[in-house]
Amino acid sequence: MKTNKQRITQITGIGLLSAIVLVLQLLGSFIHLGMFSISLVLLPIVIGAALYGPFAGAWLGLVFGGAVFLSGDASAFLSISIPGTIITVLLKGLLAGLAAGYVYKLLVNKNKTVATICAAVVCPVVNTGVFLLGCATFFLNAIRTWVPSDFGGNVVMYMIVALVGFNFIAELVLNLILCPTVVHIVDIGKKYFAKR
Repeated sequence: MKTNKQRITQITGIGLLSAIVLVLQLLGSFIHLGMFSISLVLLPIVIGAALYGPFAGAWLGLVFGGAVFLSGDASAFLSISIPGTIITVLLKGLLAGLAAGYVYKLLVNKNKTVATICAAVVCPVVNTGVFLLGCATFFLNAIRTWVPSDFGGNVVMYMIVALVGFNFIAELVLNLILCPTVVHIVDIGKKYFAKR
C-alpha cells in the first residue's frame, strides 16, 4: 500500500512528465524527417511507464495523442477522416505507453536495464504499428493518391518507407540510448534521497 508521500511523488512525477510530453511534441513538430515530425515524446512515455507503471504510460500516451492534435501533425489525416484520425492518434499513444509499461513490469525483477531497453523498443514499435494499422484501415485510398511514381504505385512500401521509416529508426535509436540512461539516473537520485 502506498503512503501519501509516495502518491504525491507519483502524481507530481506523472504531471511533470505530462508537461514534458506536451513541450516535446509541440517543439518536436518543428523537426521533420519526411512527412511527419520525430516523436521525441516517446522518451517520457517510456520513462513514466518504467517509473510509475503501465497506466501512467497509457496516460502519457493519451497526452501525446492530444498534443499531436495541438501541433497540427494530424491535419493531413483530419481532412480525410476525423473519427479515423482521432481513433488512430489516441490509440497509438495509449497502447504504446501501456505496452511499454507492461513489458517493463514483466521484466524488471529479472534485470532493470533489460526491462528498460525492452520497453524502449516496444513503445515505438507499438506506436508505429498502430499508426500503420490506422493508415490501412482509415486512409488507404487517400494514401494511394500520395504515392509518387518512384514507388511504382506500391502503397505498402510508401507507407513503410516514406510515412514511418526514418522517423521510426530515429525514435528507436533515441529511446534505446536515452531511456535506460534516464531511468538509471532517476534510480540513483531515489537512492540518494532515500538515505537523507
